[in-house]
Amino acid sequence: MDYFNYSRRKSSVVNIGGTPLGGDNPIRVQSMTNTSTQDTEACVAQIKRIVAAGGEYVRLTTQGVKEAENLMNINIALRETGCMVPLVADVHFNPKVADVAAHYAEKVRINPGNYVDSARTFKQLEYTDEEYAHELQKIRERFVPFLNICKENYTAIRIGVNHGSLSDRIMSRYGDTPEGIVESCMEFLRICVEENFNAVVISIKASNTVVMVRTVRLLVATMEKEGMEFPLHLGVTEAGDAEDGRIKSALGIGALLSDGLGDTIRVSLSEEPEFEIPVARKLVDYVGSRADHLYIPGVAADEFDYLSPSRRKTFAVRNIGGDNLPVVIADRMDGNQEYNPQFTPDYIYAARELPQTCLKGVGYILDGDVWSGEENTYPAFNFNSIDGLKASKAELNFLFLPYMALTDQLALELKAIKNVVIISQSNHQNRLGEHRALVHQLISAGCEHPVVFFQQYMENEAENLQVKSAADMGALVFDGFCDGIFLFNQGSLSHAVIDATAFGILQAGRIRTSKTEYISCPGCGRTLFDLQSTIARVKAATSHLTGLKIGIMGCIVNGPGEMADADYGYVGAGRGKISLYKKKECIEKNIPEEQAVEKLIELIKANGDYIEKA
Repeated sequence: MDYFNYSRRKSSVVNIGGTPLGGDNPIRVQSMTNTSTQDTEACVAQIKRIVAAGGEYVRLTTQGVKEAENLMNINIALRETGCMVPLVADVHFNPKVADVAAHYAEKVRINPGNYVDSARTFKQLEYTDEEYAHELQKIRERFVPFLNICKENYTAIRIGVNHGSLSDRIMSRYGDTPEGIVESCMEFLRICVEENFNAVVISIKASNTVVMVRTVRLLVATMEKEGMEFPLHLGVTEAGDAEDGRIKSALGIGALLSDGLGDTIRVSLSEEPEFEIPVARKLVDYVGSRADHLYIPGVAADEFDYLSPSRRKTFAVRNIGGDNLPVVIADRMDGNQEYNPQFTPDYIYAARELPQTCLKGVGYILDGDVWSGEENTYPAFNFNSIDGLKASKAELNFLFLPYMALTDQLALELKAIKNVVIISQSNHQNRLGEHRALVHQLISAGCEHPVVFFQQYMENEAENLQVKSAADMGALVFDGFCDGIFLFNQGSLSHAVIDATAFGILQAGRIRTSKTEYISCPGCGRTLFDLQSTIARVKAATSHLTGLKIGIMGCIVNGPGEMADADYGYVGAGRGKISLYKKKECIEKNIPEEQAVEKLIELIKANGDYIEKA
């Protein structure tokens, strides 16, 4: 694989209605309705809004046979208005529903974790090899008839594995690991290959971006070994809403798109589904703009493990690198000292002159030629100022360094200087490729200096900055290269927005926590309460609890599984009823919705994790 030069992975073509996927086709964007699939009128109206926003496929939940049968009415009603968007049925727990849906939808999504295997109990079960093989045979006996129905009706399928719904059988053999997630998918893919059924799309999703990226990378490598080229559907499930949902999605999906992986994406936001489409389109277009860029002559370091990366070994310079959390550097060259106390940068680049009032606890960076040893300040040098860098007596120095400036001679000189943090900068069309190439060259040269990534933009809309900067940082974070981030925006956005975006990227990548994390689903026809108003109430009561992870799930499909990584969970149990979880354990069932947020706070307090608002 070429880590430095962008090109799309070769995948097979799957015809989904009149909108083919994979191969040389554009990367498609899609969403999912949150209306009842038995309400034809509401579904048709929402689907048309999604299509008007640019959606190319629309998925609907089909929790029962009645919903699957009503796809026929929805399909007819749409076609009568001239709307030809392919419909995708989303099936969990009941393979009979998939059989019915295959007659009326252009694609059917099944979840290997609950297609034949029983619903997950989170109990440790033991299977002998014979018992395990018997369970696989049961899957085959049920799955092959479904494939035959799909062949007869020219229906494509999506094998959609969710980290949160792995079966107890898979968990018993592989545990809650990327290897287990991949095997859950491969069991079904191998049957498809044996049955010569090629109209298959694959997705592997998780709310944990690290798990999602590592697992998709491993899946692609596993498919390549077995000669498979099925197209990929990418998404970060339960990403949340607002800036968190956008950053988390762009970080995870963007990391994979940047490596040429992915043929269709869904940005899952806890908002109206049509709002997902513009975000997805921005992400696809931004990464796609790297196509046909000037070649980057990067050379991969021998010790780098793409499929199972760990944090790059660096020495610590003050509080940067080593075992320290990644830092945030920000600029205040305009003299504006606006900041949000929750997202205060660790360092501020002031360039030529310190502000009249400096922020407490923040280090200031001055250009090396004007730095004269002021208290709590540190010099920065350009790559052609190596003599000034070598002469500096500061405990911490910064070196702005483009990849093409890192010569063998400079690397040799750097190895002798231990009080330097490198700020990687790039103006390349594929800046990610150059950032990666620089770090790989440092590794190969034996330079263990920390690296902060300087990312420059000119954005006037917060969403644009969130999507682009997260997409640029994703692979760098997941490769284990990030000792810090420096976002520099020349547009009209406030410093507070830029700082929050930087901290949001680090949190979405699970490498530094600065606020409460919400694992919230986007909602669908299964959702058992008003998701958006509930999220607002839960956030209002808990957003000051820095470091906690709280899951807010509309139903039980992925609830306890996706929330296994969360500290507390709020899950729809029935109409107007909520169940509360501590980790995977259900603590209280069927609480009236109007009491549930208060009960959640009581649960958090009972476990000693609640602090009163300041």
